[in-house]
Amino acid sequence: MQKVKVAVLGGSGYTAVELIKLLLRHPGAEIAAVTSRQAEHVADLHPSLLGRLDLQCEPFDPDALKAKGVQVAFGCLPHGTSMESIPPLLDRGIRVIDLSADYRLRDATVYQEWYKETHHDAENLAHAVYGLPEVYGDTLAGARLIANPGCYPQTAILGLAPLVANKLIELSGIVIDSKSGVSGAGRTPKLTTHFPECNESVSAYSVGTHRHTPEIEQALGDIAGAAVSVIFTPHLMPMDRGIFSTIYATPTKPVSEAELTALYRGYFAGKPFVRVRTAPPATKDTTGTNFLDVCVKVVRGKVLVLAAEDNLIRGASGVAVQNFNRVFGFPETTGLL
Repeated sequence: MQKVKVAVLGGSGYTAVELIKLLLRHPGAEIAAVTSRQAEHVADLHPSLLGRLDLQCEPFDPDALKAKGVQVAFGCLPHGTSMESIPPLLDRGIRVIDLSADYRLRDATVYQEWYKETHHDAENLAHAVYGLPEVYGDTLAGARLIANPGCYPQTAILGLAPLVANKLIELSGIVIDSKSGVSGAGRTPKLTTHFPECNESVSAYSVGTHRHTPEIEQALGDIAGAAVSVIFTPHLMPMDRGIFSTIYATPTKPVSEAELTALYRGYFAGKPFVRVRTAPPATKDTTGTNFLDVCVKVVRGKVLVLAAEDNLIRGASGVAVQNFNRVFGFPETTGLL
C-alpha cells in the first residue's frame, strides 16, 4: 500500500495529539510534518508520543510542506487562523481537512453573525465539503477541502437525521441539551477550565448564542429539505472527555419506540461508526473510539434522542481520519478500529 504523506498543522493541542496517534497506526498514512509556533520536538509537546514519532515541530510554510511531498494537511488551527493558512496550501495542490469552524458554514454572512469576524476566503468556502460521512459521504471522494464537523453538532445531526429525513418530528422548537468534558475547550489555559473553577461543578455557557447552532440547523435543513430551527444549550461537565446530548422533539404522528429504533437501524445500516442502542448510552461507552452511540425513546408524547461520543475522537480527530479514508479511497474504518 502506497502511503499518503500528511501534515498536521497546529500540533500542540489535544485534537492534534489524538490525530497523530490515529495516523501513526494508519497503514496508508505517513506523517511528514507537524507545524507549531512552539519550535519543539513533538514528544516534548506530547510525552505520550515519545519513541513513536521522531519529528521536530516546524513553522508553517506551504512551500516547505510541498517540498516534503505532503498531499493532505489536517488543520488543527483556531477559527480565523485557518482561513488565512488554507488558501496557499490549496494553491499548491495540497488537499486540506480543516478541523476548525472556518469552512463549515456555507454563508459568509452567517459566519460573521455567529463568529463576529469577516470571512476572508469566500472563494474556497464556496467549494468546501462538510465532512460528516454518514450524511455527505458521496461528496467526499476527491474533495480538495473538507470542513470537519464540530463535536456537539455530530450528536445533534446524527441523532436527529432519521427523524427529520422522514418528517416524523416538527422542524421547529427542537431542544438540544448537551454536556461536554473540559477537553472540548482546548489546551490553552482559561479561567473557566481552571481545575478549581470547573471541578465538582456543572455550568451552562453561550446560552442562545453558541456558534454550533447554525451548523446544526444547516445540516438538518439539508437532510429535511426544509428549514430547521433548534434551541441548543451546551454545558461544561467536570470530566476530561466525552459529549452527551439529550434531544427533545415533537412527533408529527403517533410513533412507538420499536418503530423508531427499527427506523434508526435502517437509516444507519452500512454506516460503521453509528451504533443504535435500545438503552441510553454513556460517555464511557465511546471513550477513545470513533463510535457515536444513539438511542431513541418516546416519553409522554415526545420523542427523546440520547447520543454520546468521545469529543476528541469522534468529535474531531477520528472523523477527520474517516474523511481522509473517504478522500483517498481507503476502507472507511482503516486506522479507526
